[in-house]
This record gives sequence, C-alpha cells and structure tokens, in this order.
Amino acid sequence: MQEPNGTAPSYVFQPIGVVRSPRRVPEHDHWGEVTSVIELDPERLRPEAVTGLERFSHLEIVFHFHLIPETAAVTGDRHPRDRTDLPRLGILAQRLKERPNRLGVSRCELVRVDGLTLHVRALDALDGTPVLDVKPYQKLFAPPPETVREPDWLHEAMSRYYAP
Repeated sequence: MQEPNGTAPSYVFQPIGVVRSPRRVPEHDHWGEVTSVIELDPERLRPEAVTGLERFSHLEIVFHFHLIPETAAVTGDRHPRDRTDLPRLGILAQRLKERPNRLGVSRCELVRVDGLTLHVRALDALDGTPVLDVKPYQKLFAPPPETVREPDWLHEAMSRYYAP
C-alpha cells in the first residue's frame, strides 16, 4: 500500500490505558484465572467514557505486544506453538504475538468497573501492556457457532490456554 505521494502509510496510536497484571513474562497457558486491572488514562478519557460498561459481562481489548521487538515479527509461516507435530501455518492463520504490527486482540471477563479502572479476568496481556482500545463484547457480532470452522487439532493444542 502506498500513499498518493508514493510513500508507505504510517499510523500512530496513543494508548488509552495500561494493563496491570501479575504476569510479567510471556507464557502460553493458564490465563483463565488471571485477574488484571486496566488503568485507563484520565488524560485521554473522561470518566463518562465507561458509562454503561458495567452492563456487559465481557470486553474485547486491543493492545500492543510491547515486549516483542519489531525484528521478531513473523511475516511467513511457522509451526503453531513451535510444535513440529502441527502443520505449518502462515502468521495470519495464527494468533501468535510476533505479528507484523504486534497487535493483540483478546476477549476477557469484566469483573467490575471502578471509575477509569477496569477489573478483568482471563486477559492474556502482561503487566505494562499498552491498551489501544476497549470494546464491549456483543453476541450480535459473533458468528453463529455452527458456522465456525477450525482445524481438528486446534482444541487439543490450545486446551490449556484458558485453563486455571
């Protein structure tokens, strides 16, 4: 993609908050019982920004994998979870953190709202992770379960991800 002047487009995003989590190093599994806090930035958001959020049980969080160097980005394929017993998949067929733009999207449970502080469970983001956006999860936007197609091996490979 190029701008009309022939240069590559560039985008700058300012975080709206930060994750506070007991997890400080990347781990693959057992995110289900991890409780975290998202501290929203009062310089970026007014208190009214969270009005009504407590009416939702789950959130979708968009964040930046800030600990992954740009040079570590995968732009081709690899084995999921580095398991050679699984087929190679392209980066866009995985949820790997070493993505070209190092963006993460995660769904988590909203435990409570305390001003501009969101208490959440099962957010797979590390302490200090910059939060770019927060959206309420709405079933209306989810595909009907019977239409979702996944590889047969996926459930076994990811079964411990949200396990307690």
